[in-house]
Amino acid sequence: MDIISEQQTLFYLLVGVFGLALCFGIGASGVASVIGTSVGGGAISVRQAVALAAVMEFAGAYLAGGEVSDTLAHGIIDGQHFADAPRLLVVVMLAALMAAGMWLLLASVRGWPVAATHALVGALCGAAIAALDVEAVNWLTVVEIGFGWLLAPLFGCLLALLLTMSCRRLIFNTARPVAEARKWSPLYAFLVGWSVTAITVGSGLRHVDIRLSGIAGQWLAIAVGIAIAAAARRLIGGVDLGDPFDRDRQHASVERLFLPQLALTGAALAFAHGSNEVANGIGPMATVLRILATGEVPGRSPVTPWILLLGSVGIVAGLATYGPRVMATVGKRITALTPSRAYCAAVATALVTVTASGLGLPLATAHVAVGAVIGVGITRGLGALDLRVIGGIIVSWLITVPVSALSAALVCRALQAIFF
Repeated sequence: MDIISEQQTLFYLLVGVFGLALCFGIGASGVASVIGTSVGGGAISVRQAVALAAVMEFAGAYLAGGEVSDTLAHGIIDGQHFADAPRLLVVVMLAALMAAGMWLLLASVRGWPVAATHALVGALCGAAIAALDVEAVNWLTVVEIGFGWLLAPLFGCLLALLLTMSCRRLIFNTARPVAEARKWSPLYAFLVGWSVTAITVGSGLRHVDIRLSGIAGQWLAIAVGIAIAAAARRLIGGVDLGDPFDRDRQHASVERLFLPQLALTGAALAFAHGSNEVANGIGPMATVLRILATGEVPGRSPVTPWILLLGSVGIVAGLATYGPRVMATVGKRITALTPSRAYCAAVATALVTVTASGLGLPLATAHVAVGAVIGVGITRGLGALDLRVIGGIIVSWLITVPVSALSAALVCRALQAIFF
């Protein structure tokens, strides 16, 4: 720890810069899964999407981002192997932050919806192996997270498929679609409001010293869900039912009904994304800061509000710069989205992502979003999907882990040569 004690200010600066860079990449690469469907469905413009997502990403990351942080900060690297050399763990975390951030930034420039969890887990493994050996990695945890990567698009696809089919059956394929939309749309809105609020009060608000009991939290979630459902009902209440025999006009009216709800769901999805993805940046940051403060490898690294604040700022900055490039890939290029289709994809993504956040699973939000959009497209047949775009996305997913791991290993070796 001699070099770390002597150059403590420098290491504080490095962890701040590298952590901010990674969160910047998270914001840029993850924005497609946040709000791209709302843009693709025509609910809001790109500029409006960036503004809306910036506010909700910040709120989600700051208020509900702590639970997932424990998984990434503690579970992937086996701290026992660094107990006698905490300075090596500092180097590993710095290398992982830098390598993952660089890859996410490159992917964002290319418009690839790459998962931040892919990049960081690969970088942590590569850096740990370079610093010690393969035993430094908790491979069981990595395998568990890997299953989450595989299941994420499947869950997103299945839920979006079911939601789209339910919309068709309950609304579009009825005699009076607009009247049925008035009846059923508030239920979908309630589902989003309840789920996001329940997870927030259950796992996140304690990180800003706001604590609610289980029963109180559930009642609050139900109340918020009802309020959102009532708002949705009020929004659609003034729409003209139109001629029940004019099917085209009825369907067009229903699609318009989904526009305000799609914007509302996009906001909830941005909150869910922020709560899940901020952990990728602040987990390693919290570990390094704890080592710098105590000189020992921590059992668990506390996530303080100011670390959440720094991660939130980085996410919003990345969102506002390169985010629209990734947004276009998911929102427009995979399949054609109408307001109702985009709404089903957004609801599916929000529910799966926010549930994963509450369970402490660092699930890849980009995977959920892409899977949800694919699920919506499948309802119209494989011909409605651009398989070339989907293939390119899958390739970018596959190369993320090895590229991040190799980059982090090289950075780790370089930092060791410089400081040790």
